[in-house]
Amino acid sequence: MDWLDALQRLRLERTPAVVVTLAMVRGHAPRNGGAKMVVSPDDVFGTIGGGNLEATAIDRAREMLGAGSAEPELLTLTLSDKAVTEYGVQCCGGEVTMMLEPMRVIPAVAVFGVGHVGLELARILARHELDLYLIDSRAEMLAPERVGVPGQSGILADAVARVHVTHSPVPEAALVDLPPGTHVLVMTHDHVEDLAIVDQSLRAQSLGTGGLGSIGLIGSASKWARFRKKLLKHGHIDDDLVRVTTPIGVPEVAGKQPAVIAVSVAARILQLIDESAAVAVSDATASDSMA
Repeated sequence: MDWLDALQRLRLERTPAVVVTLAMVRGHAPRNGGAKMVVSPDDVFGTIGGGNLEATAIDRAREMLGAGSAEPELLTLTLSDKAVTEYGVQCCGGEVTMMLEPMRVIPAVAVFGVGHVGLELARILARHELDLYLIDSRAEMLAPERVGVPGQSGILADAVARVHVTHSPVPEAALVDLPPGTHVLVMTHDHVEDLAIVDQSLRAQSLGTGGLGSIGLIGSASKWARFRKKLLKHGHIDDDLVRVTTPIGVPEVAGKQPAVIAVSVAARILQLIDESAAVAVSDATASDSMA
């Protein structure tokens, strides 16, 4: 599998990766400039020449994956018997500069309930590169004249996000169609719906890597106290319930206006997206090929 096919497959599988490119070659090197390799948490596709050059790049790429890095960086290595190396000597005599470019998984956020706050939140999140799911049991809340149409009109006209609008009379049923790691925000007009979504979200989240990301519930302390009692009766335990964040948002942004709440919630979601970008990685394995 070449690097491009590998990258496309990893993106479909929602697996982060780092693309390593020989950006500049001076003198002799095992590969010409432009050679590429893709490093995922537990695999490598393609080659930039093997030996210390490649193994060092793999190590650094996996460090970036483990840290959830978003910015590309340059790495320069000298291919000389006098250069300090960790994976054997490559004495081609040249020098290479590699660009390591992280390809993070496109995050996903699901907003259950597109009322006043949900609509304002959609307005903000639609301006970010993510998969945005808008779900409501009320068809009128999702009408094109209200939420708009990406690329055409309304608040979603200039959306950067990929927006998925779903009318679901039983909103918790929409959870099964969300990609792994989706951050769920529960803010419907009906506390019965809210409880059902939280209940099913907790069950989906317990699946681990195949489950959901964070779960946020809008509401007061008294609302959560009632929910907590009912969720415990439904078979959840205290360790399950700590996965639910309520109230949602960042405390530094106060206020009860829908737009203010939306700004607060969006800020917290963006923090959670960055925090969840780091992934577990396997040990790099040095290539046997040498220049």
